[in-house]
Amino acid sequence: MADEYCFACGEKNPIGLHLTFDFDGEKITTKKILPREFQGYDGTAHGGILSTMLDETMCKFISAKYNERALTGRLEVRYKFPTPIEQELKITAWQENQRKNIITMRSTVETVDGVITAEATAKFAVVALA
Repeated sequence: MADEYCFACGEKNPIGLHLTFDFDGEKITTKKILPREFQGYDGTAHGGILSTMLDETMCKFISAKYNERALTGRLEVRYKFPTPIEQELKITAWQENQRKNIITMRSTVETVDGVITAEATAKFAVVALA
């Protein structure tokens, strides 16, 4: 599955996040230090960037576990605390359930201190893309 220009994970996207993932069969994780270019308010990450990382991590779980592509049908993000920039963040995702081709996922953004600053739930539709 060539996604070389994906904003979140594409290696060839010069302005992308370049996320890479580790999958253990139950959860998938990525780590990222966001530079100031992805800032919202002073010293904090922009909510749209956090949403992108949460969404991408959930989607990559489906790709890793099922070797399938999935499209986000619904995404709900809860921002719990300001998320710092220029500090390592860990984004984790796992599957909650599946009904036919709809997979329900959860994900979190966590600081090195173990504070969950944002969390998401989403429903994905597994699809065959040409």
